[in-house]
Amino acid sequence: MIKLAQPSARPRFLTVAEVANMLRVSTMTVYRLIKGGQLPAARVGKSYRVREEDVDRYLANSYNQTG
Repeated sequence: MIKLAQPSARPRFLTVAEVANMLRVSTMTVYRLIKGGQLPAARVGKSYRVREEDVDRYLANSYNQTG
């Protein structure tokens, strides 16, 4: 019998607008972070998706640099 992964084990992908809302910045800022390589993203068609854990990692790294 094949055991399927738990739904919570799957990464949650966010749109650029959702990331911008989380960070309280504009969508353009999120696009700049993606283009600059600071925020990893997957291209899906003409849009991007960002893993929630990558947003958390970006925030943690940014906090350590300025704090």
